Amino acid sequence: MAMAEAVHTMHVDVVSAEEQIYSGEAEFVVLPGEAGELGIYPRHTPLITRIKPGEVRIKPAGGGPEEFIFVAGGVLEVQPKMVTVLADTAIRGADLDEAKATEALKQAEEARKNAQGKQEVATVEAELAVLAAQLAAIRKLRGKR
Repeated sequence: MAMAEAVHTMHVDVVSAEEQIYSGEAEFVVLPGEAGELGIYPRHTPLITRIKPGEVRIKPAGGGPEEFIFVAGGVLEVQPKMVTVLADTAIRGADLDEAKATEALKQAEEARKNAQGKQEVATVEAELAVLAAQLAAIRKLRGKR
């Protein structure tokens, strides 16, 4: 039984600079790829690509609720039996705080108004994109519960 099941699962690790967020066997993973949503199943062709800010959805092996993790971008590495997400920032769905994210977005919008020079504007714009994606992920998650 264990051998047959291994064919239908893969090991998934989601790590950020701070900590390991998720590690376990999964049936599939959905991620925010640069060209749109990516669905990864076991025995996927090896792949390395950048991911955008958004949510990673993991379907654990053997059932159970899907895991949601917000990532602020990063790198995805896919091997036939292993998926690794190296995220710039990663927050478990359950730990996402809508009020904090809304406040951070307000502060970033203020910063954009006061930004001087191309570099500062680009930095603030990137931060705004991450915060907007985080809020969208929170709202989507809350809607599912």
